[in-house]
Amino acid sequence: EKNDVYGDTRHEVNVYVKVFTNSPFLVCMDLARSQEEVIDPKYLWIGPDGRNLEGQMYVNLTETGKLMVMGFKESMSGAYTCTLSHKIIETMTQEEREVVEAYKFMVYAYREADHAYQVFVRYTTKECELPANSRFFEELKKIINNIISDLTCHIIESSYKCHSFKRPKQGLGHELFVSFQVNPFAPGWVEVCHQVPYDCEDATNTRVQEAKDRIGEFFNKQAYVLKHEFQTVPTIHYVDNSFSATHIDSCRPGFGKNDLTHKNCASCCVVCDPGTYSPNNDVTCQICTRPRVKKYGARSC
Repeated sequence: EKNDVYGDTRHEVNVYVKVFTNSPFLVCMDLARSQEEVIDPKYLWIGPDGRNLEGQMYVNLTETGKLMVMGFKESMSGAYTCTLSHKIIETMTQEEREVVEAYKFMVYAYREADHAYQVFVRYTTKECELPANSRFFEELKKIINNIISDLTCHIIESSYKCHSFKRPKQGLGHELFVSFQVNPFAPGWVEVCHQVPYDCEDATNTRVQEAKDRIGEFFNKQAYVLKHEFQTVPTIHYVDNSFSATHIDSCRPGFGKNDLTHKNCASCCVVCDPGTYSPNNDVTCQICTRPRVKKYGARSC
C-alpha cells in the first residue's frame, strides 16, 4: 500500500510525520510476512509513554494491526512498538506453535524549513567618500521594503561596502557592494499564519519566494531603464547582472536538521531528540549538558 510503512524485526524503522498531519499506517509485520497467510494474529501496540494504544482517541488502529497516529504533534514523537503473536500449524501433525515477533518504529515530528534569501547586488558610484552613497543606500532599503511589505516580508541585516578597483585599459572605478537578507517574518506575519496554522511554513515560504522574485525583477528593470531610457547615466547606478540570491534555511524553536541521524529527511526540520534543544531559529539542536527534562522538541535545557 502506498501509505503503509512495514516493520522490520532486524532494526527499528524511522518514520517522519509533518506536524498536524496524520502518520502513514504503521504495519505490525514486515513486507514478506504480509504476503503470507497469518493464523490467529494478535497485535499489541505500545506508545512512547509505555501505554497500550488500543482505544486511545488520537489513533486509528485497524483489526489487521495497522496503526495511524492522527494530528501529529512533536510531543507524540518517540518509539512505537508492536508485538505480533500468531500460530504456525504443522501440516502433518496439526501441532500448533505460537510465534512472537516485535517491531519497532521511531516516529518523528518534522516541519518544513523556513526559507530566507541572502541577496548581493552592486552599484557603480563616483567615489567611495561620496556623501550620497549612504543616502542612496537608505533610500534603496526603503524602496525594496515597500515592494515586499504586502507579503509581510522585509529586509534585515543590510549593509554595504565601497571598493575601488582598476580594470584593464580603464581608469580607477568604484562600486558599492550591497547585501541584505529577505526575511518572511515582518510585523504581522503571525496573524497571517493564524489563517493557515497547519501549513504556516508552506505559506511563509511561498511569500518569501514571491518577495525574492519581485526584488529580482526590480533590479532587472533598472538594467533595462539604464540601457534604453537614460540619456545621461546617474552618478550611482546598478551594475548589470550583479543581482544574486542565495537560499538560506532556518528551523522553528524545538526543531533542527541532522543529515546523519535523519538521512531520509535530511532537508526537514526534525523535532529535537530528548537531551537536546533549540531555543531559536538555528538549524541545529544543541546538546544539553545537564538536561532537566528529557522530552522531544525542547526549546530550553
